[in-house]
Amino acid sequence: MTESPAEGRKSGPAAPQLRLDELLEGLQAQITQVRATRDRVHTLLDAVLAIGSDLDLDVVLRRITESAVTLVDAQYGALGVVGEEGKIRQFITVGMDEATIQTIGHYPEGQGILGLLIREPEPLRLADLGRHADSVGFPAGHPPMTTFLGAPVRVRDQVFGNLYLTDKRGGVEFDEEDEAVLRTLAAAAGVAIDNARLYEDSRRREQWLAASSELTRSLLSGTDPDQVLHRVAATVRMLSGADLVTLAVPFDGGELVIEAADGEGAEQVHGLVLSATTLAAKVYHSGELITSSALSEEPQAGGGSAAKIDLGPGFLLPLGGAAHVRGVLQVANLPGGTEFSDATMAMIDGFADQAALALEIAEHRREAEQLLVLSDRDRIARDLHDLAIQRLFASGLTLNSVLGRISDRPQVAERVQRVVDDLDDTIKTVRGTIYALRERDRSEGRGGLRAKLLAETDKAAETLGFAPALRMTGLLDTDVPADHAEHLLAVLRETLSNAARHAHATGVEITAETDGAQLRLRVADNGSGIDPAVTRRSGLDNLHQRAADLGGTFTLTPNEPTGTIVEWTVPLSSRVEA
Repeated sequence: MTESPAEGRKSGPAAPQLRLDELLEGLQAQITQVRATRDRVHTLLDAVLAIGSDLDLDVVLRRITESAVTLVDAQYGALGVVGEEGKIRQFITVGMDEATIQTIGHYPEGQGILGLLIREPEPLRLADLGRHADSVGFPAGHPPMTTFLGAPVRVRDQVFGNLYLTDKRGGVEFDEEDEAVLRTLAAAAGVAIDNARLYEDSRRREQWLAASSELTRSLLSGTDPDQVLHRVAATVRMLSGADLVTLAVPFDGGELVIEAADGEGAEQVHGLVLSATTLAAKVYHSGELITSSALSEEPQAGGGSAAKIDLGPGFLLPLGGAAHVRGVLQVANLPGGTEFSDATMAMIDGFADQAALALEIAEHRREAEQLLVLSDRDRIARDLHDLAIQRLFASGLTLNSVLGRISDRPQVAERVQRVVDDLDDTIKTVRGTIYALRERDRSEGRGGLRAKLLAETDKAAETLGFAPALRMTGLLDTDVPADHAEHLLAVLRETLSNAARHAHATGVEITAETDGAQLRLRVADNGSGIDPAVTRRSGLDNLHQRAADLGGTFTLTPNEPTGTIVEWTVPLSSRVEA
């Protein structure tokens, strides 16, 4: 059958028309693709501008993560900052609400696929991350994730962290373009992070220099050393952003006592004596820095500050060089807080060295002033002995010689004799003053109340079977008179003896403190407590009497859940006259 000419004219142009439509559709698709690429490039440029428009490091890290999620159209995103030993020390997430994050718990440390990118810092795309050989699964409460795209973030050729993106929207896989965009963003992120870190370092250095200058000025201007120690702790907390900073210094016997604390729970640990088994004692003797991700979980005994307060990440460093450590700084956050960066620890280490140098200069100044006082005492004693006493003695001899000449005038002779007797009494007083000056010089080096308290607790440890926790606050060595100190030590001995013999306690906490107006001793044990049937004990009566003799009070109350609390308080400003 043959086609008519008319039919041929109708069907002939159809094929060229179809090809033209196909070409137009292809051109339209290419235009759409070019527009999409243009829009993506614009979005990438906007993201680069956004992450580089702020110098606060935390803000920069958050913007990097949010930009990565937007650019590759992912549902979830995270930026893991790599710390020491290849572990993640900071984890910023996007796409999860706070309830989900709380359910998951602690952020990842760098296992599974996340750890693979830490060990091999190269871009990685996966269609199903659960099927990868290094996958370790998800913790309870974690949302399911399938597709994965990761890329390292480098700062000056050093891996700062990794970007992790999961679940591309639309149920498709991440492609090569997504990888290219993420790599570009990671490169820009490295520059932004570097700028933020440089700015942060310069600002921290400025704060450090200002704090060091202020500390040195305070010490050299004669500020009380105890106030300076508190200022050091407060400054370190401000520089590091820590939750708690403590400063422990050695005293008689070589033990450490927390003389300054600033932050959360500072009042609970101020004055606490640290045993030789604590981390602080280890740092003091070794002169080396110690870091921990959970201070309260460290295998330490002896009741340090981490045993009194639940502490998370932190570090301890010596105050001064290894040859002459003047104290130990502990800088810590509460559990769940961020770990301290190497830059922060280096800055605090530098400030600690500066503080130690300033303390040494101030100590030499105090020693020079004390030497001047002692020399002045010695000069006064010599002058009194060589000049005053000799002149008084000579005057007395002269008057004695006059007595024989006025024996016929009894009233005058009696008056002269009284003057001679007064001169003898004056000579005795001056000699007593000279003896007191020199005796004070000899007794300067004797141990004070703090050392005696420590000796009593060490002695009681042999009877108790454990070391009591001792906390000392205030100027116990200088503000407490000798008789008050003896009474306090006697009360402590009796109380510790009762805890060992009658209460059978397994834990004792001792607090000795003074504010200049009162002296207070508190001893709390977890023993069996006082038997209600026992209404009178000679030892307790003695404690009552010692408090009454000094115008103070003595109380005995139950401890919760078990045990006894003994409180002995006496005034320092006035005495009760007999």
